[in-house]
Amino acid sequence: MCICNIIYPRGKAYAQESSRIKGTIRIPDTGYVQIIKTLDGSTIMGRITAIEDDKIQFETDLGIIIIEIFKIEEIKEVPISHFVGGTYWFPNPNDTRLLFAPTARCLKGGEGYFADYFLFFPMLAFGITDNITIAGGASIFPWIGIGNNLLYFMPRVGFNIGEKFSLAGGALLVKIPSFGDESNPTVGICYGVGTVGSANSNLTAGIGFGYVDWEFDDTPLLMLGAQHRVSRRLSLITENWMTPGIDQPLVSLGIRFFGEKLSVDLGLVNTIGEDMFFPGIPYIDFVVKF
Repeated sequence: MCICNIIYPRGKAYAQESSRIKGTIRIPDTGYVQIIKTLDGSTIMGRITAIEDDKIQFETDLGIIIIEIFKIEEIKEVPISHFVGGTYWFPNPNDTRLLFAPTARCLKGGEGYFADYFLFFPMLAFGITDNITIAGGASIFPWIGIGNNLLYFMPRVGFNIGEKFSLAGGALLVKIPSFGDESNPTVGICYGVGTVGSANSNLTAGIGFGYVDWEFDDTPLLMLGAQHRVSRRLSLITENWMTPGIDQPLVSLGIRFFGEKLSVDLGLVNTIGEDMFFPGIPYIDFVVKF
């Protein structure tokens, strides 16, 4: 096994950079791999095997290298299960939603994202805690005037019940503009949802009750959706809605393209029954996580 030195000139920021990163340096538990990003833009995968005052020994597939601490920008630990065929599969940046419907998985506290659905429906979401996510936005139809656009708010509370099962409950609240008359209703849906499976392949089922000005419909809305990751940057998604007593459910099939912080969904939405038409209504959204 070879031992190589990666030595960089010590600049004025040496002490500051060393102090900043030292708190994140540790020898990982078995079952985890570390990913080091250096200040020159390099990414190295492996495990820290020894920690010294100003440098670390880092074991990679090619041997042990020595890295000076002040040149490390970030150290991230990921489970070995995130490696498929020897390649690191970064987490899906948009795993809290299918196409539009929520999964039972919440943002972690401090995480957030900006999303835009059909170009005219932007939204911001933020994790207050690991169990509470809030989101909201307004439509942007410039030709109808600012005061005539929709306002929407989406709180959600969720919990992980074991490693592969989550439950959540929440609401969609939409304020309809008056368009010059006295009617200005609030409409939406209150729902419960469960998600089972891994981060890369899972099934989500939900039930909700729609309302107008907080008068709830007696008939529930049922949702069944799933997503399956087929490659490092690609997932297949389906989201389907049905109501007891209505023979034509709303169905969809989409493809999600994503990187570590950005995802784009393209899909088709249709009905099953006599009103079905080919190929369906095109669907598009994008999400930027922060």
